[in-house]
Amino acid sequence: MNFSKQLKIYRERDGLSQEELAEKIYVTRQTISKWENDHTYPDIHNLIALSTLFEVSLDELIKGDVENMRQTIGVAKFNKHTGVMFVFMIMTVISIVPLMDLWGWYGVGISLVFWVISMVAALKIEKMKKMENIQTYAEILAFTEGKNIQAAREKRDKKRDRVNKIKIVLVFTLTAAIICLISVFIWNWFFR
Repeated sequence: MNFSKQLKIYRERDGLSQEELAEKIYVTRQTISKWENDHTYPDIHNLIALSTLFEVSLDELIKGDVENMRQTIGVAKFNKHTGVMFVFMIMTVISIVPLMDLWGWYGVGISLVFWVISMVAALKIEKMKKMENIQTYAEILAFTEGKNIQAAREKRDKKRDRVNKIKIVLVFTLTAAIICLISVFIWNWFFR
């Protein structure tokens, strides 16, 4: 992030050591060191104290960090929802036969709850993709890796993208069916 560089530049500009800066804003020298080495980020009160001390605006002090944070948060949410979707989809596929065998239609209801959770996560992913104008796998990779999405957008081919979406659905369905069959086989082998 840029804050660590900005902090060091302003501290050296004013001829302050880390110890002296720490005393002026009532933190430890180790805290200043962590900020300058990008290990931690100061809270808003310390940011205000630093901007006042260095006589610069908050914007100048954190130059570019807000956009980086927004991108990082977006990727983290995207990854979290993806993980939830996959975990609950796998739980649905693996659990449907054993739960149905044990509790009948109540077991199906439990598996249905797993499925609903995975679909809610999938809808959140789709909403994020729509907000970021992400449509292809290459764009998703660029987004999650923090790379330039525009280059991937320029390579879009609507016909190929449609075919790829169909392939993804078919492969996902086939994989889910295979996992479900393995679940049935294991359940019948060990519990019947």
